[in-house]
Amino acid sequence: MTRQESQKIRYAVIGIGSIAQEAVLPAFEHAENSSLAAIVSGDEVKREELGRRYHCRTYSYERIDECLSAGEVDAIYITLPNHLHRQYAERAAHRGIHILCEKPLAPSEEDCRAIIKAAQNGGVKLMTAYRLHFEEANLEAVRICEAGDLGDVRIFQSVFCQQVEAGNVRLAQDSRHGGGPLYDMGVYCINAARYLFRAEPVEATAFRSEEGGKRFANSEEMMSVILRFPEDRLCAFTVSFGAASISRYVVVGTKGVMTADPAYDYSKALRLVISKNGEQEERTFLRRDQFAPELIYFSNCILNNRQPEPSGEEGLIDVQIVRAIYKALESGRAVAIETEHRRRRPGPIQEIDRPPVEEPELLHAKLPSGAKRKP
Repeated sequence: MTRQESQKIRYAVIGIGSIAQEAVLPAFEHAENSSLAAIVSGDEVKREELGRRYHCRTYSYERIDECLSAGEVDAIYITLPNHLHRQYAERAAHRGIHILCEKPLAPSEEDCRAIIKAAQNGGVKLMTAYRLHFEEANLEAVRICEAGDLGDVRIFQSVFCQQVEAGNVRLAQDSRHGGGPLYDMGVYCINAARYLFRAEPVEATAFRSEEGGKRFANSEEMMSVILRFPEDRLCAFTVSFGAASISRYVVVGTKGVMTADPAYDYSKALRLVISKNGEQEERTFLRRDQFAPELIYFSNCILNNRQPEPSGEEGLIDVQIVRAIYKALESGRAVAIETEHRRRRPGPIQEIDRPPVEEPELLHAKLPSGAKRKP
């Protein structure tokens, strides 16, 4: 597919929850090669108000086929709950519509492969929405590890937690449907370890908390995971829906230590601290729009007929690792991990810088904690 650079890729955003309203919809203002053509929601109030706010068409889920077939949309951005990703991705691919899908790509390997196959059969691009593959702080961390500034990188440790209030959709689904902190937050830790180690893990061990009460009747409250990588490198991380907010990873090499804190956030400045030879260097990376770069990059891939990185296969690998972790959890022993082989990984060349968005008032949606963002 070839298109003039002056043309914009027209998107329908499917699912208008908190992340879509807070970050995705406002991001189109900073994505010069992309436009918001439509939103799809089951909430009539959201459709009417947000359609007016963003001057775009609106559709209910019952009219999704009309949306995809009207000739007004080139791509979709799926921000739905994880268990719904496959059905909407397949419907879009069948109609020749490109697919940008939030992570995790789907709850199971079978679903991921079905999405990838549908995109191939439909001749459309598929990208898993790993926003940190375009973000300066994490790409600088990649450069530091690749350059050997820390020596031989041996250890990755991370803690990623938040308090999710009762009634939030994150607590409604069990792991079979892509629910729980491992799918929601653990994929960030897994993906970061993979792009910093530049390798895939070969073995997993896992533990979970059995506490939490009624709030966690469907979802785990907390999980801890150890992943063994080639050359006996180790990744250990803990994720929780019932602990104080933290977003942090530490990389330890033979010559130095690098800490990212916060590491995975999109609503605040990120920070790297490098400790080496008794000295410490601290770098702060100001808050940016992390969603416009995804749109810009994916639209460029469509316009120039290039395969995206991160691809559908990137999303599949993280889900393969997640499923192996659950097998280790259920068996009570270490489980071997078999994944696809990756040839492309994120690097500094992928950085795209756009200013932060003005966070809008959320309509019939709220953050997992129920709190409002601080300005």
